[in-house]
Amino acid sequence: MGEVYLLTGEPGSGKTTAIKKVVAALGPEHCDGFYTEEVRVSGQRTGFEIVTLDGQRGLLASTSQSSPHRVGRYGVDLTALESLGLAAIQHALQTRPVVIIDEIGPMELLSPAFREAVSAVLESSRTLVGTIVLRPYPWADELKRRPGTHLLELTTTNRDRLTEELVTFLLQKLREQGMLKRGEEQAGREEGEGSQRGVQSFRSAAEGEGYGDGPSDSDRQLSTG
Repeated sequence: MGEVYLLTGEPGSGKTTAIKKVVAALGPEHCDGFYTEEVRVSGQRTGFEIVTLDGQRGLLASTSQSSPHRVGRYGVDLTALESLGLAAIQHALQTRPVVIIDEIGPMELLSPAFREAVSAVLESSRTLVGTIVLRPYPWADELKRRPGTHLLELTTTNRDRLTEELVTFLLQKLREQGMLKRGEEQAGREEGEGSQRGVQSFRSAAEGEGYGDGPSDSDRQLSTG
């Protein structure tokens, strides 16, 4: 089984931003999957959309969505998740060393097909990098406790450091596996001076920083990046 690195934290702690930085650092040849972005109208959040790493978009949830699936004030449409999102996970599973999933949360976990796709990644040799709901939540809690899962709780004070250490650690893993091209390897060395310290710090954080009870309000369960 591959290793699992999951970012968690309060809404606004920077989880999706951190995932985007990881994706940018690794490059499209080393990772695939999807992340979730807010949809805003006149400055107000009205929903969320799935964004695959090759730029495809689909609506996941909206305040105006009529659906039997609801999380807080949002109606959830699983169509985009189960088409675009699952296809991106499957492509990553078949062709990339790192699978990106943002996020594993109340909306996505409404889909049995999504849970099966995550399980397939967990059973593979791929590295999973994703985000997960902070508050206690069925199925997600089992994943948090799974052997081999490293859970990092982001805050506004530690997010930049932990993201940088995660990037350094993942680049080192790719380098050790011989997956970085010459130019990428040089860039990784330049970016990761003192990388061993970063890797050691990251390992300590992954092993030592747990997760706590999140907010109980249903709307605050949702990732805002």
